[in-house]
Amino acid sequence: MESSEEDDDFPAIERIIPQSKVDSLYQSHTEKGIRKLCCELLDLKDAVENLCGNMQTKYLAFLRISEEAVEMEHELIELQKHISSQGILVQDLMTGLCHELEEWKQSNGDNHEPQQDPEISELQDPLPTERDDEKMIFLEHIDVLLAEHKVEEALAALDAEERNSPALKGSGDTSLGEVSQYKCVFLKRKAMLEDQLVQIIEQPSVSVKEMRAALSALIKLGKGPLAHQLLLKFNKLRLQRSIEVLLPSCYVCPKTFSASLSKLVFSIISLTTKESASIFGDNPIYTNRIVQWAEWEIEYFVRLVKENAPSSETVSALRAASICVQASLNYCSMLESQGLKLSKLLLVLLRPFIEEVLELNFRRARRLLFDLVELDESLLVSPHFVSSLSAFGTSSESILADSGMRFMCIVEDILEQLTPLAITHFGGNILSRVSQLFDTYMDALIKALPSPSDDDNLTELKEVIPFRAETDSEQLAILGIAFTILDELLPNAVMIIWKRQNESNEQKSGPTEDVPSPNTTTDLKDWRRHLQPSFDKLKDHFCRQYVLSFIYSREGKTRLNARIYLSEDGKDWDSDSLPSLPFQALFAKLQQLATVAGDVLLGKDKLQKILLARLTETVVMWLSDEQEFWGVFEDDSIPIQPVGLQQLILDMHFTVEIARFAGYPSRHVHQIASAIIARAIRTFSARGIDPQRALREDEWFVETAKLAINKLLSAESGSETYEVDEDHIMLPDEIVTDSDYSASSLSSVESFESFASASMGELDSPMFTDPEN
Repeated sequence: MESSEEDDDFPAIERIIPQSKVDSLYQSHTEKGIRKLCCELLDLKDAVENLCGNMQTKYLAFLRISEEAVEMEHELIELQKHISSQGILVQDLMTGLCHELEEWKQSNGDNHEPQQDPEISELQDPLPTERDDEKMIFLEHIDVLLAEHKVEEALAALDAEERNSPALKGSGDTSLGEVSQYKCVFLKRKAMLEDQLVQIIEQPSVSVKEMRAALSALIKLGKGPLAHQLLLKFNKLRLQRSIEVLLPSCYVCPKTFSASLSKLVFSIISLTTKESASIFGDNPIYTNRIVQWAEWEIEYFVRLVKENAPSSETVSALRAASICVQASLNYCSMLESQGLKLSKLLLVLLRPFIEEVLELNFRRARRLLFDLVELDESLLVSPHFVSSLSAFGTSSESILADSGMRFMCIVEDILEQLTPLAITHFGGNILSRVSQLFDTYMDALIKALPSPSDDDNLTELKEVIPFRAETDSEQLAILGIAFTILDELLPNAVMIIWKRQNESNEQKSGPTEDVPSPNTTTDLKDWRRHLQPSFDKLKDHFCRQYVLSFIYSREGKTRLNARIYLSEDGKDWDSDSLPSLPFQALFAKLQQLATVAGDVLLGKDKLQKILLARLTETVVMWLSDEQEFWGVFEDDSIPIQPVGLQQLILDMHFTVEIARFAGYPSRHVHQIASAIIARAIRTFSARGIDPQRALREDEWFVETAKLAINKLLSAESGSETYEVDEDHIMLPDEIVTDSDYSASSLSSVESFESFASASMGELDSPMFTDPEN
C-alpha cells in the first residue's frame, strides 16, 4: 500500500533504493563507529538490567532464607523448652515412685534395712532432690540463653552461680559424685559460652563494639590470653582486608602508594595498641605481645612495599621509596608516645631496598650521561644552569655545554625526589653516589681532551664520548664547565635540597640556623672537599698534555734540550740578556692561552689563575724530573761552559717572574725553580766550574728576568703578529734583538694585562697561595 503511494508521489522513479544500501554507500566511518558503539551500549544496558534483576531475585531469596532461619531458631528453642519440661515430668515421676516404695515398705513392717545404692539414697533424700531441681533449672536457663545468643545474660548467670556455689569455687565436700558431676556440667556450659564468644569475634561482619564486648566477656571468663590473641587476629584481618582494597592503586598512583600503605598499617598498629591498653591495661605480657605483633606487621609492610614498588631504576621508584621513608618514620615517631619504638627496625628493613633503588637510579644516571638521545621532556632544564653554562656553548663548544646541562639535570632530578627524612638517614649515601657520578663525568671530560691519558688511576670508560675537544678554546671550555659545576651549580643544587630538611626540622623542633645541623649524618663541607680531586685530575691532565705538546715536537723530539746551554757563542753577559728561546716560546704560548682564556673563561678569574699557575709548575716540574736533561750536564765527555749555567739560572728566574707578575701564585714555582738552580750549581761545580766566579748576584738575575718580560711584551706590542712555531722554536726579530729594549718597568706595560686579567688576591687553595701577594 505504501509503495503504491510512493509511486504516485514520485512517478519518475522506476525503483526505490533501500536505505541500507544508501547507508553502506554514503555513511561515514565515524557514523558507523557511533552506531556500533550505540549497539554495544544497548547490549551493555541489557546485561546490566539482567544483572540487576538477578541481584534482586537473589536478595529476595536471601531475605526469605533469613526469615526461615529465624523461624527455625524459634522452633528449636520451643523444642528445647519442651524437652526440659518432659525432663521435669520424668524427675517428678521418679520422686513419686520413690515415695510410694517407701510407704509400701513401712506398711509391710519391714524393719530390716539392707545396704542401699548411693544413687538410690540420693533420689530418696528430699533435700538433695530440691538441689537437683534448682541445678537442672539453672542449667536449662543457661542452655536457653546460649541458644538465644544472649551471651551477656548467660555470663552474668554463670558468674552469679559460681559466686553462690562453694562447690564450684573449689571449697566444700568435693568427694561427692554429685558435686563433681555438676561442676563438670557447669564448666561445659562455660566452654560453650567461650566458643560462642570466639565465633562472634571471628565473624567478618562483627562491629568493633560487639568485638570489644565479646573480649570483655572472655576476660571475665578467665580467658585473657585468648582474648588478646583474638584482638590481634581481628585487627590483622581488618588490616588485610583494607590492604586488598588498596593494592590496585599501586598501579594508578605508584609514588604515593607506599605513603597510603604506611598510613593504613601504622594506624592499625596504633589502634590495636590503644585497644589493648583500654581492655587489658598495662600488663607487661600483653604489651610485649603488642610489640612483637607490630614488628611482624612492619615486616609485612616492608615486603608489600618492595613487591608493589615501581621498577627500581626509575625515578618513580626513588620518589616512592623517599615518600615511604618520610611517611613511615613520621608514624613511628607518633607511636613512640604509646611506648612503641619501631624506627630502628623499620630502617634496618628498608635500608637494603633504599640502597638498591639508589644504586640502580645512579646506574641509569650514568647511562643517560653518555646517551646521545635527548633527555625526557619531564626533566626541565633550570634557567640557572642555562645562564651559567651557555657562556661555554658558542659554536663548536655547544655540545660541551649541553653535556654539563645534562649532568646537572640528571643530578637535580634525582635530588628532587628526596624527602627530608630520606636525606637525614641516607644523605651520606646519596652524596657519595653524587660524587661518584661527578668522578665519572670528569673522567669523560678527560677522555674528551686530546691525547690519551697516561694516568693509570683513570678508570677506563666503556661509554662512547660524544664529543672531542681539539682547539684551545674547546679545552678551556671543558675546564670552565667542570669548574662551574664544581664550584657553583652542584653545591647549590645539593644545598637547596638540604635546606628543605632544615626547614622540616625547624617546624618540629623550633627555629635553628640556616645551615645543616651538626647532628646531621651528612657533612656537606667534607663532601665538597671530596669533589676537588676529580677536578684536579682533569686540570692536571690538561696541563700535562698542554706542556708535553709544547716540549715535544710532532716527531717526538724535545724542544727543551740541555744542549741549548752548551753553546759557546761568546755572549757578553755584561749586556742585557734574554731567556733562552724555549722559555721565550713558553712565554708566548702562555700569553696566547691567557688571551683565549680571557674570552672563554670570562668571569672565571680564579680558574684562570689556577690554570696558568699549574701550567708553569708543570714545565719546571718536568725539567726537574727529566733525567735525560740532567744526564747531558753530568756526562764528562760533553764540555760545559759557565755561560750555560748562567743561562739556565736566568731561565728559572724568568719562569718565576712570569708567575709572580702575571698575578697567579708563584710560591710552588719558586720552590721548584730554586731546587733546579741548586742542582745545576752542584752539577756544574762537580764538573770544575766555580759558581762564585761564574755567577752574578741573585738580584741581577731577578732584574734581568723582569726586564726580559718587559722587553718581550714591548716587542709584541710593536709587531702585528706574534706566533710560535712549535716545531722550530723561532721568535720574531723584535724579540731576540737587544736594540729594541725598553727600560720601562714591567708594571707600566698595559699590554701585560691581557696575560692575567685576574686581581692579585689570594686563592682558596693553599697549594697555590702566594704569600708575597
